[in-house]
Amino acid sequence: MMSDTDAADATPVQNVMATYSRLQRQYQQVLDRWTPFMLNRWLATGGLLFLFMLRIVLAQGWYIVCYAHAIYLLNLLLAFLQPKFDPSLQEDLLADEIEEGGEESRSPLPSQRDDEFRPFVRRLPEWQFWLSSTRATILAILATTSEVFDVPVYWPILVVYFFVLFALTMRRQIQHMIKYKYIPFDIGRKTRYGNGR
Repeated sequence: MMSDTDAADATPVQNVMATYSRLQRQYQQVLDRWTPFMLNRWLATGGLLFLFMLRIVLAQGWYIVCYAHAIYLLNLLLAFLQPKFDPSLQEDLLADEIEEGGEESRSPLPSQRDDEFRPFVRRLPEWQFWLSSTRATILAILATTSEVFDVPVYWPILVVYFFVLFALTMRRQIQHMIKYKYIPFDIGRKTRYGNGR
């Protein structure tokens, strides 16, 4: 806390920096409070996304903003579904090392039944996925308030192109999951160890 004499001696830049620091701490506290409520966070983001789509449909404009937002969300989804350490890249690096005369080392992924279990680590964690998609949706809603971003475009082409892009990228991602035998979701029965009741 600053005393009255310190506040009088502070420059305007220091006052702005102190206010910015205080607002940043408050913002972080709000985010920390929302962390454990995953369903509520995603429902709020879904509500924002619904408001954004409603704005696009009712205003019949800002199709470029909607397209850019959809492409960004697709990019986030792909990063969420991919492993942090890509097995195809690691296989390529291992093959290059062997070709250069290096000794053969083990792949970081289990290749046999006897290998130890390694959990799936996402390239983009769920929290970052939610935060980035929420920020992008808020930014897209704000962009629809300006006529600068309302570029006239034939929107059916954008819709078809997005769905083609979505289908091709998801097909490639699913093939990658099948080839390297990983599932990015926690499916199955939850087991408890010990005397948990």
